[in-house]
Amino acid sequence: MKLDTSGLESTAPLVGSNHVIFDGLQMTPSFDLPNTANFDGFQKDAVQMVKPARGTTTLAFIFKHGVMVAADSRASMGGYISSQSVKKIIEINPHMLGTMAGGAADCQFWHRNLGIKCRLHELANKRRISVTGASKLLANILYSYRGMGLSVGTMIAGWDETGPGLYYVDSEGGRLKGTRFSVGSGSPYAYGVLDNGYRYDMTVEEAAALARRSIYHATFRDAASGGVASVYHVGPDGWKKLSGDDVGELHYEYYPIVPSTTVEQEMAEVGAA
Repeated sequence: MKLDTSGLESTAPLVGSNHVIFDGLQMTPSFDLPNTANFDGFQKDAVQMVKPARGTTTLAFIFKHGVMVAADSRASMGGYISSQSVKKIIEINPHMLGTMAGGAADCQFWHRNLGIKCRLHELANKRRISVTGASKLLANILYSYRGMGLSVGTMIAGWDETGPGLYYVDSEGGRLKGTRFSVGSGSPYAYGVLDNGYRYDMTVEEAAALARRSIYHATFRDAASGGVASVYHVGPDGWKKLSGDDVGELHYEYYPIVPSTTVEQEMAEVGAA
């Protein structure tokens, strides 16, 4: 199968067309297309084949005193760790946060775009946009770009006039309301810890410890997650960053090294026996 590019051929003569280089330029370019009955399907399969694998762990849950949001900080492309210091919790406005999972560029750009739209809404209506409205706005934008290669899996968490709110939004235009979510390759491990320790009536300190522990255990089992476990709390007065702990240090906090007996002590015990 040949691609017809005759419509692209220029009618203007080339200066010095008798030269061999210009003779080659005047020839109509052509190249073979893949021998397939479904060319659109072939293109999609080719994109998926070269698409780098990504990984992350983010979580958020509603409790008595607001919304707790936590995430790791590792950016990876397949087996290559490109960064250990990515900010995966993005401040949309002083009372709303967004989490980042999927393509880093896609998430950062559309969260920044959402922040602009939320500010314009506030200026036009003299009141902050609700968490429900912000999440719906983002879902509508992403739905209009569905099938164009975006990779976004985000949670919109915040506090508005109705209280705490939490929504999951993805690049297919999906939008879910819930009380706790975890998104990313490490989410199954985070869910295991989160579901086991979750209570609605937790204090802020207990909720922060649960979020931190959930992220740590996900990074311990998922190679694509790691770096720093950042924890944010969103309350009536806005969001506040509570902690940012290296998961390597958290490992020794949760599993301290127990001093073992030395070889000399073991030999002395054997000799005494």
